[in-house]
Amino acid sequence: MSVNTPTTSSVWKQPAQVWAVAFACVVAFMGIGLVDPILPAIADSLQASPVETELLFTSYLLVTGLAMLVTSWISSRIGAKATLLIGLALIVIFALLCAVSGSVDAVIGFRAGWGLGNALFISTALATIVGAASGGSSAAIILYEAALGLGIAVGPLLGGILGEQSWRGPFFGVVVLMAIAFVAVLVLLRGPGEKRVPVPFSAPFTALRRPALATLAIAALFYNIGFFVLLAFSPFPLGFGALGIGLTFFGWGVALAVTSVWVAPVLMRRIPRTRIILLVLPLLAADLVVAGLVVGSAPALVACIVIGGLLLGVMNTVLTEAVMEATDLPRSVASSAYSAVRFLGGAMAPPIAALLWHAFNATVPYLFAAVSVLLAALTVFLGRRVLAHIDDEPQDTATEDAAAILVGDAG
Repeated sequence: MSVNTPTTSSVWKQPAQVWAVAFACVVAFMGIGLVDPILPAIADSLQASPVETELLFTSYLLVTGLAMLVTSWISSRIGAKATLLIGLALIVIFALLCAVSGSVDAVIGFRAGWGLGNALFISTALATIVGAASGGSSAAIILYEAALGLGIAVGPLLGGILGEQSWRGPFFGVVVLMAIAFVAVLVLLRGPGEKRVPVPFSAPFTALRRPALATLAIAALFYNIGFFVLLAFSPFPLGFGALGIGLTFFGWGVALAVTSVWVAPVLMRRIPRTRIILLVLPLLAADLVVAGLVVGSAPALVACIVIGGLLLGVMNTVLTEAVMEATDLPRSVASSAYSAVRFLGGAMAPPIAALLWHAFNATVPYLFAAVSVLLAALTVFLGRRVLAHIDDEPQDTATEDAAAILVGDAG
């Protein structure tokens, strides 16, 4: 997203409460790719099939998506600090339960609880930082972007390092880090004093009746299938140990963060949003097809994963920016409705990919992902008339835009 960069001092000279929430953000975003490096190890240790193991993503993403429909309703009633603390506490509890579990079914269930905590936390964190940061909303957005990028990149790497010792290691790591974050937020974050305006429970549901928002949500559902086949299925055909997988997805995360934070805003200042979507999605589909064709070569597959990260970073930002311009609804409501539908694609993709692998071979899941991405492009193309207005305005730098983009990226 494009922001007017404040001076360095205004960005980095922040109150302790801002750094407390920013640290918690980094750890929360680590959870996106943390389990990636240990998926094969969990399958081996708990005698689980790849399909069962992929349900670790499904339960997490499904609950996160459904919870997004009610997080604005909750936080508008109990306040930001309470919502943050409940979310952090749930992550600590369920990450610990994952770490001590003795069956894959238990880990799947506890990952669902983790998803609820993550939805409560990430949907509230930016608003909290903006309320407490010095240097205005631009400084707050930059800090949040930095937390997002660092978390997405470091999560798989930390998972790989700790996973070399035991598949339980990454879960214990999250427990420790999130417990520190909980204490920091509890002690350092003062009541932000925000004016609470209750959001109707039905708001995200009625939002999906808007044609432009519905079109983008359906496109995002298909797009997210491609996203999570690349992220969640690739550890199996790579054939690496936990550290090797962690390093691979560290590269993926860095690529995604760079294009999301820096490249996408440059493109949006020069090219209409819908045109960027219709250019990048076919490139992503081509990358997935190549990944399927070279799946037997680990170096070639690594290259496809990292290139995919570059394209996914652009798409995450541009798609969600398009959502923000699609309706005149409150942007938190539009984001909740969009994210809920989008996460459904992420929830279904990993187990379907594993089933296709088992039924055919490792190439077919990537072809399935490529077709899904092309369906996303087709949805946008067919709906371009109802989406025409999202290209009319120049790039908006409002804080609410940033919030929706970053929450969307967390999926």
